[in-house]
This record gives sequence, structure tokens and C-alpha cells, in this order.
Amino acid sequence: MSDAARKVASAGSSTGSVPPALFAITVFSSAALVFLVQPMVAKLVLPLLGGSPSVWNTSQAFFQIALLVGYAYAHALQRIRSVRGQAITHIALLLTAAIALPLRVNSLAGPPSSEHPNLWLLSVLALSIGAPFAVLSATAPLVQAWHARTIGATQGKEPYVLYAASNLGSLLALLAYPLIVEPALTVVFQRYGWSTGYGVFILLIGALALTISRVHAEAAMEAPRMAAPPGAWRERLGWVALAAIPSSLMLGVTAYITTDVASAPFLWVLPLALYLGTFVIAFQAKPAISPELTLALQAAALAACVAMLPFRTTFYGLQLSIHLVAFFLTALVCHQRLVQGRPDPRRLTEFYLCLSIGGVVGGGFNAFVAPVIFNDVIEYPIVLVLACLARPWGDLQRVPIWIWAMFLLGVAAATLTPVAEAFVGPNLTTRSVVGTFDQAELFDTGMKALLTLAVVCAFVVRGRALFFTLIIAILSYAAQTAADRTDTLQSWRSFFGVMKLSQTTVPALGGQVKMLAHGTTLHGAQAQAAGMRCRPLVYYAPSTPIGQVFRAKQAQSQALRIGAVGLGTGSVAAYVRPGDALTFFEIDPLVVRIASDPANFSYTTECAKGPIDYVIGDARLTVAQQPADQFDILLIDAFSSDAVPAHLLTVEAVRGYLTKLKPDGVLILHLSNRNLDLMGPAQAVARKAGGWALAQNYRPGPKEDKSWDSPEDAVIVARSHGALAGFTASGKWRTVNPFLARPWTDDYTNLAGALYLNMQGRWAWLP
Repeated sequence: MSDAARKVASAGSSTGSVPPALFAITVFSSAALVFLVQPMVAKLVLPLLGGSPSVWNTSQAFFQIALLVGYAYAHALQRIRSVRGQAITHIALLLTAAIALPLRVNSLAGPPSSEHPNLWLLSVLALSIGAPFAVLSATAPLVQAWHARTIGATQGKEPYVLYAASNLGSLLALLAYPLIVEPALTVVFQRYGWSTGYGVFILLIGALALTISRVHAEAAMEAPRMAAPPGAWRERLGWVALAAIPSSLMLGVTAYITTDVASAPFLWVLPLALYLGTFVIAFQAKPAISPELTLALQAAALAACVAMLPFRTTFYGLQLSIHLVAFFLTALVCHQRLVQGRPDPRRLTEFYLCLSIGGVVGGGFNAFVAPVIFNDVIEYPIVLVLACLARPWGDLQRVPIWIWAMFLLGVAAATLTPVAEAFVGPNLTTRSVVGTFDQAELFDTGMKALLTLAVVCAFVVRGRALFFTLIIAILSYAAQTAADRTDTLQSWRSFFGVMKLSQTTVPALGGQVKMLAHGTTLHGAQAQAAGMRCRPLVYYAPSTPIGQVFRAKQAQSQALRIGAVGLGTGSVAAYVRPGDALTFFEIDPLVVRIASDPANFSYTTECAKGPIDYVIGDARLTVAQQPADQFDILLIDAFSSDAVPAHLLTVEAVRGYLTKLKPDGVLILHLSNRNLDLMGPAQAVARKAGGWALAQNYRPGPKEDKSWDSPEDAVIVARSHGALAGFTASGKWRTVNPFLARPWTDDYTNLAGALYLNMQGRWAWLP
């Protein structure tokens, strides 16, 4: 026996005493720490940037970059021949990175920037958690490499199974955060608890390194090793592409669901948990879902998702389910393809490095590139279409005639939808009835039937990726055309969302009405007729709760000091008389430019008779800087689309607002939301903050409908009971019930409960 063989045999006998579970526990623990800290840090910075959904997407893109740094470091560390040398280096870097702890928002980056929020957020994350996160994230590929060069080298065990353990730790940590950590622990306890866990992990990986050293595993390291087979660039690019698609889709579906509810950990973790779950399934020795079944289910789910994506009025629970299922199955298709093409374990760190590059490419596209090159959020449907190319292509030289027939039928059905919408749809703007059928409703039904036919045809040709992709691409465009009936004049996009200027004809308002939509929600409108231009519409109309407060306070005083959190179209400015003064608190400079441009809206330039001031930044911070006893009216209406900036509705926030009111001033909380019931928490918050409160659920009557008044839920709060006496006497307001929900605080918010209460209200008609 040669000396090299004796060394390998000796290593084999000694490494038998290395507990394999210790490798799994170490990988599991590092992954749990890595993914527990992501929602934790994002929640810490969220209030500093207005609760925007983009905070999570940018944070995720940063974490993917940090993950790439960690994987590149793990790959470079393989130049050190012994496991012991690698372990010493890794532990030294873990200790060095601990300088950034305890976990906190590092102040070296300065105050939040509304002009360059992406750059500010990236710098804060880099300073606050970048080094510990990057070194921790290197643990998974590094420990797998140690496994491959010790136990794997002598017992033939493949290390890729440890990747399933790594992702299982990530998944459990993510689920634990919104279900256990966030509701049970204060933010301070979370910060110090995670920092303590980081220290415990250093001891754990030190124990692993010591165990390997004691059994002389370095003997196997010193034995001659066969060089890893070279890899082709085409293979590497394939790994990158298959990793990029799920990464991009994860951020796309996250932005989709958080835009209409709230940017909050319990919604952030759903797509990320599903993403990690696909890794767990794909890298198992015996996958729970076979690749064949995954491909069939994914074809149906993706086609349905693309067809329904633009129809935002569909029941939210159904929309959420379809998008999450389609994302999960698409990510699983890509990750199962990655497993099928995994390389020899000697190229393990190279493989994971390519996966992390793909993650950065996909996440960076959504977080940094798409907002610059697109005026609308179209990156999500684009990547859904591209994901179809990851499916098997089949034999394009031998295509059965029935496949060609279904392909052409699907293309025809999808193409006919936008054509019919362009030539027939405009003639149905005035709804007419033929017999017992409404022509416009019949047309809508026909359009949806064509889309459904295209979905069916796409599923039938699912075995030919090119055919499937073409139908899905046309279907995506057709669905968008069928769903969008507004005349969009212009679209803008910023870190804080997408704004669309559109117009419609309303005879009762003298003709054209311009509207501003933020995401999927109307944020204001202005009639263009000369006698109607300065009339507040929708949420701000005189008959609404907001209008009632303004009219009542105007009757009491000739000079009002008004504060409004959230600018929209600037409709509130129509209430400003000579002698009044108005300050808008707005986080997005783009909204200020849109609303103050007379070519778009003229409430602030034409209708306001007193001075108007703008304060840029998160309202929680900027309102706090105002003098005490300042405002007669302070309006909180800062929703982006239907997403809730929860930090503006906490006990601490409302307590701060009340200090800015005059003794007889009134705080208005505008709480209308399609998906969340915010009235219960707001009423509890009002009382807990020490204020007196009234509530109103306003629903327009027949007269108001003609005036473009909209339904509105509102709570008004004052520092004294007497300040609300006139509103109580009007009979339109009711005393709040502070026991409908637990009050939200900076340490506790329950958006999941608000979503449940809203659904319960929708289903109240059920027996």
C-alpha cells in the first residue's frame, strides 16, 4: 500500500468518529441566523423610509449581494489545503465581523434620504449587518466542502444533502420571525438576542473545527487529490440563469402582495419561505414532489397567474394563492433543473458561487434596474414569461399535428383579446341593455372566455417550452389590455411606487376628470371644467369625514393651521382660505413635482388661497420636528397604493401627533383600505395614546354618488372631549370601541389580524 493510500485509509478510520450530525447542526444554525436577521433588520429600517414595499426588495437585493460575497470568500478559501487552516481563518473573520454588533441601525450613514433612498438604505445595511451576514452566509458552502473532503472523501457520501438542511434552517427561522419572534419579543430583545446567537454560533463552528482536527482529518487533506474536472462556461451560465429567475420572481411577487396590503414581515416571509422550501425539496435525496409532477402543475398555475395578474379587483385571497402557488412551482422547476445539472462535489463551491451570482442578477434586476428602465411594474410578468423557457423544449423537429393545432388556437385566442378590446371596447363605454343582457358585461365575459381558452391551450402544449412561452407572452399582453380600461396619460416610477395620471369623462362634473393612481389605488382626482376645478373630490369631498372636519373647523375659525401627511393630488389645498396655512408632509419628491405642476393638477397652484409648504421625508420623523401646539387639523393619509405604513398608526406615533395639535385641534386618521380592517386597531390606539376619539364609516348616498364622493373609514382624535363636542352632536360620528383589537405599538403590529378581520367582515353574510 502506498503512503498516500495509507493516509486516506487512516483518515477514513479516524473521520468515522466525526458525528455527521455536527455538520448538519452547524449548517442549520448558520442558515437560521442568516435568515432570521433579514426581516429583523428590514423592520428596523422600514419606519425610516415611510414603510415602502421597496425597502424589503432593496434589502433582499443587498442580502443577495452579501451572500455572493460570502460564497466567493468560501470558494477562495479552498486555496488553503487543510480544513484546520480554513476553520481558523473563518473563525477569525467571524470574530472580526462581530465588531458591528450588537445589531442596530448604524448612524454613520446619516439621516434617511428621500432623494436617494436606495443608496442610503444600501449603505445603512452594509454598515449595520454587512460583515456579519457575509461571513455567516459563507458557512453553508464552506462546511459542505469540509464534509466533501473528509466524510465524503472516505465514505462516498454526497454533501449536497446538507444544502437541504441549510435551507430548512432558513425556512424555519423565517417562519419563526412573524409567528413567534415578532409578536412575542420587543425590538430591543430581538437585536440583543440575535447578537447573542451569533456568539453562540462561533462556539459551535469552533467545536466542529476542533472535532475534525482531533480525528486527524487533515490526513485526507494532505493525500493527493484529483483535480476537479473543468466546467464549461455554457454550464455556468445555465446555473446563473436558473438561479436568477426564482430570485427575480421572489421580489416580483413580494412587491405585488405588499403593494396592496402592507410592507410587513408576515408578508415578506411568505415568498421567501416558499423560495427556500423549493431548495429543501429539490436537494433532498428523494424529493417530495417529482420533477414530472412539478412541470405539469407549474404549467397550469403559471398560465392562470399570467391571465389573472392585471385583474386587481379579484378577491385578494384568490389572487394571493394563485401568485404564491405559481411562484413556488416555477422556482421548484428551476431548482430541480439545477439539481439535475449539479457538478462533481469537487466543484461544489463553484456551483454555489454561480447560484449566488444568479441571485444577485435576479434581485438586482428588480431592485435597481427595473425602476430605472420601466415606468410601470412590468418586470414581474416579463420574468414569468422568461421562466417558461426553463421547461423542457421537447423535439421541435417532430411536433404532432394536434400540438400545432392547440398552439395556433391558443395564439389566436390570446391575440383576439387586445384586437377586440381596441375595436369593440370603445363603443361600449356607454352601457346599453339588449333584452336582459348588458352589452358591456357580455363583452367582458367574452374577453375572459378567450383568455381562459388561451390558458387551456398553453397547458396542452406545455411539453414544448417554445410553444408554451409564445402563448404565455401573448396571453400576458392580452390580459393587461383587457384589464386596463383607463386612458393613461402619463406614468412615473420612484422608489416609493408607481404613479399614473389618467382621465375619464364624468358628465355630472362638467366633462373631463383627471385622476392620480398610486399603484392600484386612486389617490385623488380633479375636474377640469372651469366651475369645478377647485371642488375636492373622492376622499376629500365636503360630505366625507375629512370634508366634515374641515367645514366644521372653518366655521369655528377664520385662520387655520393645517398639516397633511400624504400629498396625493393636493386636494386638501382646495380648503385653504385666505389666512389659512397648509403644510404637506410627503416622503416622495416625485409626488410633489406631479401635484404642483399645473399641467397635471392645480389644487395647490390655483385653488389654495393661503400659503402652502412642503416638508420632504418620512412623516413620523418630520412631524416630530414641528413645534408643539401647532395645528388646528392634522390629517394622516399616507397610504401608498393600499399598503399601510404601520409605523404611522402606533400608540407612540399618535401620542406624538397629539402634542402637535392645539388644545382644540383635531387629528384625522384616514383608514380606508380594501384588504385590511384598520378601524379596530386605530380606535384602540387612539384611547391608549391618551386622546378622545370618534369613528365614522361613511358610505355615499345617491346624491353624493353624482358628486364623486367615495366610501371612507376614518377616526378623529383630540386632546380633550370638548374639542369633539360638535362632531358628536352632528350624529354622524360614533364613540370608539377600544376593545375591538389590541392597540398597535412600535413593538407590536398585527397586520395579519387586520387582514383576517377584513375577510371576516366580507364573509359576514354567510350563515
